[in-house]
Amino acid sequence: MQLKSLLLGLATTFTAAPAFAQQTLETIGVPVDRGTGFQPAATELARDLQWLDGMLLIIITAIVLFVTGLLAYCIVRYNRRANPTPSSFTHNTPIEIAWTVGPILILVFIGAFSLPVLFKQQEIPEGDLTIKVTGYQWYWGYEYIGEDLAYDGYMIGSPFTGGDNRMSADVEAQLIEAGYRKEDFLLATDTAVVVPVGKTVVMQVTGADVIHSWTIPAFGVKQDAVPGRLAELWFTAEKEGVYFGQCSELCGLAHAYMPITVKVVSEATYDAWLEASKNEGGYVDVRTLLTN
Repeated sequence: MQLKSLLLGLATTFTAAPAFAQQTLETIGVPVDRGTGFQPAATELARDLQWLDGMLLIIITAIVLFVTGLLAYCIVRYNRRANPTPSSFTHNTPIEIAWTVGPILILVFIGAFSLPVLFKQQEIPEGDLTIKVTGYQWYWGYEYIGEDLAYDGYMIGSPFTGGDNRMSADVEAQLIEAGYRKEDFLLATDTAVVVPVGKTVVMQVTGADVIHSWTIPAFGVKQDAVPGRLAELWFTAEKEGVYFGQCSELCGLAHAYMPITVKVVSEATYDAWLEASKNEGGYVDVRTLLTN
Protein backbone atom coordinates (compact mmCIF):
# COMPACT_ATOMS: atom_id res chain seq x y z
CA MET A 1 0.00 0.00 0.00
CA GLN A 2 2.86 2.33 0.89
CA LEU A 3 4.61 1.45 -2.39
CA LYS A 4 1.45 2.23 -4.34
CA SER A 5 1.13 5.60 -2.61
CA LEU A 6 4.79 6.40 -3.30
CA LEU A 7 4.45 5.56 -7.01
CA LEU A 8 1.27 7.61 -7.23
CA GLY A 9 2.99 10.57 -5.61
CA LEU A 10 5.94 10.37 -7.98
CA ALA A 11 3.61 10.15 -10.98
CA THR A 12 1.73 13.21 -9.76
CA THR A 13 4.99 15.11 -9.30
CA PHE A 14 6.28 14.39 -12.80
CA THR A 15 2.87 15.12 -14.31
CA ALA A 16 2.66 18.47 -12.53
CA ALA A 17 6.22 19.51 -13.42
CA PRO A 18 5.43 20.61 -17.01
CA ALA A 19 2.41 22.60 -15.81
CA PHE A 20 4.60 24.39 -13.28
CA ALA A 21 7.18 25.12 -15.95
CA GLN A 22 4.50 26.74 -18.06
CA GLN A 23 3.88 29.27 -15.30
CA THR A 24 7.42 30.63 -15.26
CA LEU A 25 9.29 33.03 -17.50
CA GLU A 26 13.05 33.10 -17.90
CA THR A 27 14.67 36.06 -16.16
CA ILE A 28 16.83 37.66 -18.84
CA GLY A 29 17.28 41.37 -18.19
CA VAL A 30 18.76 41.38 -14.70
CA PRO A 31 21.89 42.93 -13.15
CA VAL A 32 24.70 40.45 -12.48
CA ASP A 33 26.70 40.70 -9.28
CA ARG A 34 30.16 42.13 -10.06
CA GLY A 35 29.23 42.18 -13.74
CA THR A 36 31.00 44.64 -16.04
CA GLY A 37 29.24 44.08 -19.36
CA PHE A 38 25.83 44.76 -20.81
CA GLN A 39 22.71 42.77 -20.13
CA PRO A 40 21.75 40.49 -23.06
CA ALA A 41 20.27 42.62 -25.84
CA ALA A 42 16.57 41.86 -26.25
CA THR A 43 15.78 44.48 -28.91
CA GLU A 44 17.29 45.86 -32.09
CA LEU A 45 17.90 49.15 -30.30
CA ALA A 46 19.95 47.45 -27.59
CA ARG A 47 22.03 45.55 -30.16
CA ASP A 48 22.78 48.80 -32.01
CA LEU A 49 23.87 50.51 -28.79
CA GLN A 50 26.09 47.64 -27.73
CA TRP A 51 27.70 47.44 -31.18
CA LEU A 52 28.31 51.19 -31.14
CA ASP A 53 29.86 50.96 -27.67
CA GLY A 54 32.21 48.22 -28.89
CA MET A 55 33.27 50.26 -31.91
CA LEU A 56 33.93 53.35 -29.77
CA LEU A 57 35.97 51.26 -27.35
CA ILE A 58 38.22 50.15 -30.22
CA ILE A 59 38.67 53.74 -31.43
CA ILE A 60 39.36 55.07 -27.93
CA THR A 61 41.83 52.26 -27.22
CA ALA A 62 43.70 53.00 -30.46
CA ILE A 63 43.88 56.72 -29.58
CA VAL A 64 45.15 55.99 -26.06
CA LEU A 65 47.83 53.62 -27.36
CA PHE A 66 48.88 56.13 -30.05
CA VAL A 67 49.16 59.04 -27.60
CA THR A 68 50.96 56.88 -25.03
CA GLY A 69 53.42 55.79 -27.73
CA LEU A 70 54.08 59.42 -28.70
CA LEU A 71 54.68 60.37 -25.08
CA ALA A 72 57.08 57.46 -24.59
CA TYR A 73 58.92 58.37 -27.79
CA CYS A 74 59.26 62.04 -26.74
CA ILE A 75 60.50 61.05 -23.27
CA VAL A 76 63.18 58.78 -24.72
CA ARG A 77 64.15 60.85 -27.76
CA TYR A 78 64.08 64.35 -26.31
CA ASN A 79 65.19 64.03 -22.70
CA ARG A 80 68.14 66.09 -21.49
CA ARG A 81 70.65 63.28 -21.91
CA ALA A 82 69.63 62.32 -25.47
CA ASN A 83 69.02 65.90 -26.63
CA PRO A 84 71.19 68.30 -24.58
CA THR A 85 70.66 71.19 -27.03
CA PRO A 86 66.92 71.41 -27.75
CA SER A 87 65.57 73.19 -30.78
CA SER A 88 63.63 76.42 -30.33
CA PHE A 89 60.63 77.03 -32.58
CA THR A 90 57.05 78.27 -32.14
CA HIS A 91 55.15 76.62 -35.00
CA ASN A 92 55.04 73.40 -37.00
CA THR A 93 52.39 73.76 -39.65
CA PRO A 94 52.19 70.09 -40.78
CA ILE A 95 51.77 68.85 -37.19
CA GLU A 96 49.16 71.53 -36.41
CA ILE A 97 47.18 70.56 -39.51
CA ALA A 98 47.44 66.88 -38.59
CA TRP A 99 46.20 67.29 -35.02
CA THR A 100 43.30 69.45 -36.25
CA VAL A 101 42.17 67.43 -39.25
CA GLY A 102 42.75 64.03 -37.59
CA PRO A 103 40.27 64.50 -34.71
CA ILE A 104 37.72 66.04 -37.12
CA LEU A 105 37.88 62.94 -39.33
CA ILE A 106 37.54 60.67 -36.29
CA LEU A 107 34.49 62.59 -35.04
CA VAL A 108 32.88 62.54 -38.50
CA PHE A 109 33.45 58.78 -38.67
CA ILE A 110 31.89 58.29 -35.22
CA GLY A 111 28.95 60.55 -36.11
CA ALA A 112 28.28 58.58 -39.29
CA PHE A 113 27.49 55.54 -37.11
CA SER A 114 26.12 57.11 -33.92
CA LEU A 115 23.59 59.51 -35.43
CA PRO A 116 21.60 56.78 -37.23
CA VAL A 117 21.38 54.89 -33.92
CA LEU A 118 20.14 58.05 -32.19
CA PHE A 119 17.60 58.80 -34.91
CA LYS A 120 16.27 55.23 -34.77
CA GLN A 121 15.55 55.73 -31.06
CA GLN A 122 13.97 59.14 -31.46
CA GLU A 123 11.80 58.46 -34.54
CA ILE A 124 8.80 56.83 -32.88
CA PRO A 125 7.06 54.29 -35.17
CA GLU A 126 3.38 53.50 -35.12
CA GLY A 127 2.91 51.18 -32.19
CA ASP A 128 0.95 47.95 -31.98
CA LEU A 129 0.48 48.82 -28.32
CA THR A 130 0.72 52.14 -26.47
CA ILE A 131 1.22 52.40 -22.71
CA LYS A 132 1.31 55.61 -20.70
CA VAL A 133 3.73 55.43 -17.79
CA THR A 134 3.73 58.01 -15.00
CA GLY A 135 6.47 58.33 -12.43
CA TYR A 136 5.47 59.05 -8.84
CA GLN A 137 7.42 59.34 -5.61
CA TRP A 138 8.15 56.41 -5.51
CA TYR A 139 6.33 54.01 -7.80
CA TRP A 140 5.11 53.76 -11.40
CA GLY A 141 1.62 54.06 -12.83
CA TYR A 142 0.66 52.32 -16.09
CA GLU A 143 -2.30 52.95 -18.37
CA TYR A 144 -2.92 50.86 -21.50
CA ILE A 145 -4.12 53.42 -24.03
CA GLY A 146 -7.37 52.42 -25.73
CA GLU A 147 -7.99 49.70 -23.17
CA ASP A 148 -9.89 49.92 -19.91
CA LEU A 149 -6.83 48.98 -17.86
CA ALA A 150 -4.64 50.95 -15.46
CA TYR A 151 -2.63 49.94 -12.39
CA ASP A 152 0.36 50.93 -10.26
CA GLY A 153 3.61 49.08 -9.73
CA TYR A 154 5.40 49.09 -6.36
CA MET A 155 8.61 47.37 -5.37
CA ILE A 156 7.92 44.15 -3.48
CA GLY A 157 8.80 45.06 0.09
CA SER A 158 7.86 48.73 -0.33
CA PRO A 159 8.09 50.99 1.58
CA PHE A 160 11.76 50.22 2.13
CA THR A 161 14.07 52.51 4.07
CA GLY A 162 17.37 51.05 2.98
CA GLY A 163 19.39 50.27 6.05
CA ASP A 164 21.62 47.28 5.41
CA ASN A 165 19.51 46.18 2.41
CA ARG A 166 18.52 42.93 4.10
CA MET A 167 15.03 41.66 3.45
CA SER A 168 12.71 40.24 6.03
CA ALA A 169 11.30 36.73 5.95
CA ASP A 170 7.92 38.23 5.06
CA VAL A 171 9.31 40.05 2.01
CA GLU A 172 11.18 36.92 0.91
CA ALA A 173 7.90 35.01 1.11
CA GLN A 174 6.20 37.68 -1.01
CA LEU A 175 8.93 37.37 -3.65
CA ILE A 176 8.62 33.60 -3.81
CA GLU A 177 4.83 33.78 -3.93
CA ALA A 178 5.04 36.25 -6.83
CA GLY A 179 7.30 33.88 -8.79
CA TYR A 180 10.61 35.65 -8.20
CA ARG A 181 13.86 34.58 -6.58
CA LYS A 182 15.07 36.11 -3.35
CA GLU A 183 17.97 37.52 -5.40
CA ASP A 184 15.40 39.69 -7.19
CA PHE A 185 14.82 41.75 -4.04
CA LEU A 186 14.96 45.50 -4.85
CA LEU A 187 14.26 44.63 -8.52
CA ALA A 188 10.87 42.89 -8.58
CA THR A 189 7.54 44.73 -8.44
CA ASP A 190 4.11 43.58 -7.33
CA THR A 191 2.76 44.22 -10.83
CA ALA A 192 4.58 44.20 -14.16
CA VAL A 193 4.30 45.77 -17.58
CA VAL A 194 3.05 42.92 -19.77
CA VAL A 195 3.73 43.15 -23.51
CA PRO A 196 3.59 40.70 -26.44
CA VAL A 197 6.80 39.46 -28.01
CA GLY A 198 7.62 40.76 -31.48
CA LYS A 199 5.22 43.72 -31.29
CA THR A 200 6.14 47.41 -31.37
CA VAL A 201 5.42 48.98 -27.99
CA VAL A 202 5.29 52.76 -27.57
CA MET A 203 5.68 54.11 -24.03
CA GLN A 204 4.37 57.60 -23.30
CA VAL A 205 6.40 58.80 -20.34
CA THR A 206 5.61 61.61 -17.90
CA GLY A 207 6.03 62.52 -14.24
CA ALA A 208 3.43 63.48 -11.64
CA ASP A 209 5.66 65.29 -9.14
CA VAL A 210 9.41 65.45 -9.91
CA ILE A 211 11.59 64.17 -12.76
CA HIS A 212 11.92 60.39 -12.94
CA SER A 213 13.40 58.19 -15.70
CA TRP A 214 11.94 54.95 -17.11
CA THR A 215 14.73 52.57 -18.10
CA ILE A 216 15.09 48.96 -19.22
CA PRO A 217 18.78 48.26 -20.02
CA ALA A 218 18.13 45.04 -21.96
CA PHE A 219 15.82 46.98 -24.31
CA GLY A 220 18.27 49.85 -24.79
CA VAL A 221 15.68 52.45 -23.76
CA LYS A 222 15.73 55.31 -21.26
CA GLN A 223 13.43 58.33 -21.12
CA ASP A 224 13.07 61.07 -18.52
CA ALA A 225 9.60 61.46 -17.05
CA VAL A 226 9.16 65.22 -16.77
CA PRO A 227 6.05 66.68 -15.09
CA GLY A 228 3.87 68.55 -17.58
CA ARG A 229 5.52 66.92 -20.60
CA LEU A 230 4.75 63.74 -22.50
CA ALA A 231 7.81 62.06 -24.04
CA GLU A 232 7.91 58.78 -25.94
CA LEU A 233 10.15 55.77 -26.38
CA TRP A 234 9.64 52.52 -28.26
CA PHE A 235 10.91 48.97 -28.36
CA THR A 236 10.16 45.59 -29.90
CA ALA A 237 11.10 42.78 -27.53
CA GLU A 238 12.42 39.73 -29.36
CA LYS A 239 12.38 37.10 -26.62
CA GLU A 240 9.88 36.12 -23.96
CA GLY A 241 11.09 36.62 -20.41
CA VAL A 242 11.32 38.91 -17.40
CA TYR A 243 13.28 42.15 -17.65
CA PHE A 244 14.16 44.54 -14.84
CA GLY A 245 14.89 48.26 -14.83
CA GLN A 246 15.16 51.14 -12.37
CA CYS A 247 14.28 54.78 -12.11
CA SER A 248 17.43 56.42 -13.47
CA GLU A 249 16.90 60.03 -12.40
CA LEU A 250 17.52 61.08 -8.80
CA CYS A 251 14.00 61.80 -7.55
CA GLY A 252 14.13 61.91 -3.77
CA LEU A 253 14.46 59.81 -0.63
CA ALA A 254 13.31 56.45 -2.06
CA HIS A 255 14.71 56.90 -5.58
CA ALA A 256 16.65 53.65 -5.27
CA TYR A 257 13.49 51.72 -4.46
CA MET A 258 11.23 52.25 -7.49
CA PRO A 259 12.21 49.44 -9.86
CA ILE A 260 10.53 48.42 -13.11
CA THR A 261 9.48 44.93 -14.20
CA VAL A 262 8.51 44.05 -17.77
CA LYS A 263 7.21 40.60 -18.71
CA VAL A 264 7.33 39.70 -22.39
CA VAL A 265 4.91 36.90 -23.32
CA SER A 266 3.44 35.34 -26.42
CA GLU A 267 0.73 37.23 -28.28
CA ALA A 268 -1.92 34.67 -27.28
CA THR A 269 -0.95 34.91 -23.63
CA TYR A 270 -0.94 38.69 -23.80
CA ASP A 271 -4.44 38.78 -25.33
CA ALA A 272 -5.73 36.45 -22.62
CA TRP A 273 -4.02 38.46 -19.89
CA LEU A 274 -5.41 41.76 -21.19
CA GLU A 275 -8.95 40.39 -21.34
CA ALA A 276 -8.70 38.85 -17.87
CA SER A 277 -7.25 42.03 -16.38
CA LYS A 278 -10.00 44.17 -17.88
CA ASN A 279 -12.64 41.77 -16.61
CA GLU A 280 -11.14 41.87 -13.12
CA GLY A 281 -10.83 45.67 -13.22
CA GLY A 282 -7.08 45.63 -12.65
CA TYR A 283 -3.84 43.71 -12.93
CA VAL A 284 -3.98 39.92 -13.12
CA ASP A 285 -0.83 37.85 -12.53
CA VAL A 286 0.18 36.75 -16.02
CA ARG A 287 1.67 33.52 -14.65
CA THR A 288 -1.81 32.09 -14.33
CA LEU A 289 -2.26 32.42 -18.11
CA LEU A 290 1.08 31.21 -19.43
CA THR A 291 0.90 28.27 -21.85
CA ASN A 292 3.19 26.51 -24.22
